[in-house]
Amino acid sequence: MPATQLLFLACLVYGTGARTAQLQKANDRSGRCQYTFSVASPSESSCPEQGQAMSAIQDLQRDSSVQRADLESTKARLSSLESLLHRLDVAQPAGPREAEEGLQRELDTLRRERDQLETQTRELEAAYGNLLRDKSVLEEEKRQLGQENEDLARRLESSSEEAARLRRGQCLQARDAPQDVPPGSRNASKWNLENLDFQELKSELTEVSAPRILKESPSSHPSSEEGDAGCGELVWVGEPVTLRTAEAITGKYGVWMRDPEPTYPHTRETTWRVDTVGTDVRQVFEYDHPSQFVHGYPSKVHVLPTSLESTGAVVYKGSLYFQRSNSRAVVRYELNTETVKAEKDIPGAGYRGQFPYSWGGYTDIDLAVDETGLWVIYSTKEAKGAIVLSRLNPENLELERTWETNIRKQSVANAFIICGTLYTISSYSSADATVNFAYDTGTGSSKALTIPFKNRYRYSSMLDYNPLEKKLFGWDNFNMVTYDIRLSKM
Repeated sequence: MPATQLLFLACLVYGTGARTAQLQKANDRSGRCQYTFSVASPSESSCPEQGQAMSAIQDLQRDSSVQRADLESTKARLSSLESLLHRLDVAQPAGPREAEEGLQRELDTLRRERDQLETQTRELEAAYGNLLRDKSVLEEEKRQLGQENEDLARRLESSSEEAARLRRGQCLQARDAPQDVPPGSRNASKWNLENLDFQELKSELTEVSAPRILKESPSSHPSSEEGDAGCGELVWVGEPVTLRTAEAITGKYGVWMRDPEPTYPHTRETTWRVDTVGTDVRQVFEYDHPSQFVHGYPSKVHVLPTSLESTGAVVYKGSLYFQRSNSRAVVRYELNTETVKAEKDIPGAGYRGQFPYSWGGYTDIDLAVDETGLWVIYSTKEAKGAIVLSRLNPENLELERTWETNIRKQSVANAFIICGTLYTISSYSSADATVNFAYDTGTGSSKALTIPFKNRYRYSSMLDYNPLEKKLFGWDNFNMVTYDIRLSKM
């Protein structure tokens, strides 16, 4: 910029505070047009000196630079805003679609979650409905069992009254019979307590599943000549009745039982089951009600502290008695407290396949219960494989008395004890097997029998007698069965 112009601008800036300004035009000496611009200063009436002008020019340049920087910054910001507006204008048509697609995806997710919740709700409702149906079935079974129990009680009371009446009638006739009655008539009017009809009446009474009531009834107290109530010699075994079939391979062999002398909180209906296929058998399934056992819904599962071996376990007076795996020891496990109360070796008893039944299964030691107490069936080297019987103290498992039979253990399929007499089965697989031997511990004698016995499923691995129900409990090739029996006076 020329110096004159800068000076002119300086004068202009410097004089901005003046109140008045004048512009004059005139020809100079050479005849050219000359403009004169005059600003009256409040402090002075003449233009500033050269130094003051240069200072004003520098200030003006600085202000100009600042303004240029501000302008450039404003331009940059404006450019950024225009670029942003352009991008927004370009993206504006696609924005709603993307938002709509995002909302649609979220809606689809919510719908899937709703469908899953509805499915789970339906499944829960179905499960609840099944539980209600099961409850109705159980209540109906309970009602029917209650009716059957009442009916049995009435029949028992009627039978007891009839037996008492017959006894009173017999005594009156025997005591008050007139002397002028012909001898033949007098003999015909008497009841013979030893005849078959009366024995059948006694058998019917003892088969009613209410032994505690029977003990209180007049007919359950026989004379000393008649022996123990309900005891006698086995004369008949009925057809097997299947109660349950095991679902898994572990249930091919096993043992199931009920306590003939139950203790609280267990009852005569409480059932236990053990699947004995496996190398470490510890689980004992407990069922409070027979319907739970039939349908496979255990109310409790006991885990034994030591492995169980063989199908010879029993439950008696609130304890599970079993052979400890790979040993000749018998263990008493109290079910209510879930603790081992006693453990004892059976002296000289074979184990782990030395003297099993003919079907195998490490059945060297077989426990049994009858009207007289707790037994163990086994063999020893001294007995040369013959069956040995010992009666055990149920508290401490001490041997109270021992009998050695002449029946070879490996020649029979299974054995059980009724009223102190040992009975054996000829075959575990033949459909038409027999109860082939009996050994009476009272007399120490044995005899051959031919009582028909059915192996319906052709692999019987367990057979026990329940003195409370007067039945045989069996396990035949996955199937849990019962057999009715009939006893006569020995």
